Amino acid sequence: MAVNKKNIMTRYFFVILLMGMVGVSIVIKAGITMFAERQYWQDVADRFIKENVTVKPSRGNIISSDGRLMASSLPEYRIYMDFKAGGETKDTMLINHIDEICEGLHQIFPDKSASEFKTHIKNGRKRGSRNYLLYPKRISYIQYKEVKQLPVFNLNKYKGGFHEQAYNRRKKPFGSLATRTLGDLYADTAKGAKNGLELSFDSILRGKDGVTHRQKVMNKYLNIVDIPPVDGCDVIASIDVSMQDICEKALVDKLKEINASVGVAVLMEVATGEIKAIVNMTKCEDGIYREIRNNAISDMMEPGSTFKTASIMVALEDGMITPQDGVDTGNGVMKMHGRDMKDHNWRRGGYQYLTVPEILMVSSNIGVSYLIDKHYGKNPQKFVDGLKRMSINEPLHLQVPGEGKPNIKGPKERYFAKTTLPWMSIGYETQVPPMNILTFYNAIANNGIMVRPKFVKAISKNGEIIKEYPTEVINPSICSPRTLTQIREILQRVVSEGLAKPAGSKQFHVSGKTGTAQISQGVAGYKSGTVNYLVSFCGFFPSEAPKYSCIVSIQKPGLPASGGLMAGSVFGKIAERVYAKNLALDLKNAIDTNRIIIPEVKAGEMNETKRVLDALKIQAQTEFSTTGKQIWGNSYSTAKSVVLQNNHTLKGFIPSVIGMGAKDAVFILESKGLKVQLNGIGKVVNQSIPQGTLVRKNEKIILTLK
Repeated sequence: MAVNKKNIMTRYFFVILLMGMVGVSIVIKAGITMFAERQYWQDVADRFIKENVTVKPSRGNIISSDGRLMASSLPEYRIYMDFKAGGETKDTMLINHIDEICEGLHQIFPDKSASEFKTHIKNGRKRGSRNYLLYPKRISYIQYKEVKQLPVFNLNKYKGGFHEQAYNRRKKPFGSLATRTLGDLYADTAKGAKNGLELSFDSILRGKDGVTHRQKVMNKYLNIVDIPPVDGCDVIASIDVSMQDICEKALVDKLKEINASVGVAVLMEVATGEIKAIVNMTKCEDGIYREIRNNAISDMMEPGSTFKTASIMVALEDGMITPQDGVDTGNGVMKMHGRDMKDHNWRRGGYQYLTVPEILMVSSNIGVSYLIDKHYGKNPQKFVDGLKRMSINEPLHLQVPGEGKPNIKGPKERYFAKTTLPWMSIGYETQVPPMNILTFYNAIANNGIMVRPKFVKAISKNGEIIKEYPTEVINPSICSPRTLTQIREILQRVVSEGLAKPAGSKQFHVSGKTGTAQISQGVAGYKSGTVNYLVSFCGFFPSEAPKYSCIVSIQKPGLPASGGLMAGSVFGKIAERVYAKNLALDLKNAIDTNRIIIPEVKAGEMNETKRVLDALKIQAQTEFSTTGKQIWGNSYSTAKSVVLQNNHTLKGFIPSVIGMGAKDAVFILESKGLKVQLNGIGKVVNQSIPQGTLVRKNEKIILTLK
């Protein structure tokens, strides 16, 4: 019995030991499954059962007014390998094709050699990794499709192990153009937008999420769509890509030339308020100009002399002054309530007496401040009310976030001293963003109608317009027709005769006003360390029938600082290039295949001219006999031919070279012993010694060409 009992106890011991070991192994296996292999089994579960899986829609595009893609969501990928998928069959295929795979990867990603890819893949295989990153960077859709064509990688992920993680990346085909206005998304696009139109129209661009679940149907697992995703709509912006490019190049060239810190240029269509171009450039530490913030709408700085137009308009509208009135500005320095008010040329003796138009033409601080202080000094509120009547103080409620609200002081507010009114009248002690100044000048161009600046024209879905944003009127009339006519005439003279000549053009008339102001350093005042300046020009073109308004605003350290020479010259380049882009040619000049083309022919040697016309098969009629000698003459065109004439100049007398090119004119005159001086290019339009004058050897004759 004792022996049997001992045997039974031994058996019990081994049974308990075996059960204990099984229990420990179960615990260890559970731990491995829960922690070491957690991701693998989670992936396996995801392959077979997925409930309420969110499906992200495609984000809508931002399209320019001329139909070009400015921002779009494109997929990017990270590529991985599961070395345990597919078992020995896949592993054998991988080894057999590894050289071909690595060479293919090198061709797609040249920054890594085939040998580097081979070493990298072998390391992953050795580890038996299930989620091994094959390439460190995100790749494009095209690159992903090329990788998927390689051996083994072209199998499905359960047999070959190659799999990917997709990301949506916002791309801007035109790079930095208007990038700050378009806005940015977070790296994870699911988090939405940071700023700009991307933020303002996020709910429209984003679309709506869909929902799917995974279900087994006839021994196959299918993704069943419960709620389909709704892709975002497209936003059609008012920006014109070519105009944006014109403005950015003109501005950046000037910023580099004068070593400016910040530059802004905004181009607006007068009638609609559409922003055709908006540039915001800040100089970064590496010296490169980039779009960092939307200065055009957010900068709260004193506008300087561009504000003088508003001051003069208030006085004209209230009947306090007329264009015939004037001010004796003296030697350029005048005491204003104990402080010196100075004109920019005070060191050169000032401007003396100036009429109202001349005050704006030369941007006289004394002229404007004296008139406003004289007529409103006892009732500053009336002046402030006049500014508010023109809505220059109104926030614009733009379609992009981040705008600043104009700050126009009132006499009941704190710190409104006796000097506040005269300095306010010339653009100090007020803060108005550049966009608000432009909106005001645009109203002058738009027959007094102030319209809200517009960045988005419409919303479209699948190519069809589903919503349009009409032009919104802020103020139907900022002033009377009389005041409007007076101020437009003055602003045109500011450019044609005043300090803003660099903003003008020989092709059309421009109207506007310069601005040069010291930038306040806050509590440090205006003259702490290096004095910084804001130079600007705001205006519109063509003056007679304005199509576009534009503001150029530049911040720069130190002198020289000139609104006309710096900001005005940028405006001039923008205006001429935009005008040329939109130049409509007369249909009468159109040429079709049935039209007989009769070219304009210069004066010169007629025999050579006839040979050229004959070679071009253009009918030429000669009013002289061909003798083989040189025949100098001119021509005129009829409906079907060119008529060639002989000048018949007597020997020893000066011939007419009007209409000739420089080469022929110089040859014929120097052959007669004259010394020729050329001014200009083109055809001769004038000669200093008339035809028929007796030739004097070595006499100087001046030819004007145009």
